[in-house]
Amino acid sequence: MPTPETHVIDFRAAEHLLAARDPRGAVKLLDSVISAHPENTAARLLRARAFFGAAQLRSAELEFQLVLEREPDNAFAHFALARTLERANRSAEATRHFRLAAALDPRPDFVEAARFGEKGDRDG
Repeated sequence: MPTPETHVIDFRAAEHLLAARDPRGAVKLLDSVISAHPENTAARLLRARAFFGAAQLRSAELEFQLVLEREPDNAFAHFALARTLERANRSAEATRHFRLAAALDPRPDFVEAARFGEKGDRDG
């Protein structure tokens, strides 16, 4: 029977797998963590990133949206959802989330992605 300590170990191992470019392995580890702790936003955000890394865009989108339902001011989740939507060729929706991310946290990469004041593509 998994213990809370097992879930912490699985979460940390999933972080390492994602960093080592094994997003599918990370998803497998996180499934049990999230089953035991569905309210754990950090685990959901990590699983969303793993889904994105595995090109499972619909699953990534749903997971990022769930994180944002719980934490609407999570700038990184908005940014990552925007990248997911952009990759799925849904640029209008992506732009909205890029702009929300930049408004919540004006980091240079978020602001650049938001393309405030531009109508066309990033090139100009």
